[in-house]
Amino acid sequence: MSPSPYAVRVSAPAAKVLDALPEHAADTVWDILATAAADPFGFRQFDSDDDEGEDVRYAAVGQLSVTFWVNRHLRSLTVLNIVWLG
Repeated sequence: MSPSPYAVRVSAPAAKVLDALPEHAADTVWDILATAAADPFGFRQFDSDDDEGEDVRYAAVGQLSVTFWVNRHLRSLTVLNIVWLG
């Protein structure tokens, strides 16, 4: 049995960006977050031997990037920033 996904929270600044995105971009953000909630350390951008800052993760798909913080103790993700280059 796999562990339950992490809860996702969106910071106020990221929520403003999310609200302003076109529908297809917002859907992509939620797809990224669903993947991140299932395996927050699965994105390869930060996989290295450097453990400092490993709980701040970055996921990018095309023109869209999402930066989030992983709270291991509460099993939650907090979206810090969303960037859409559209």
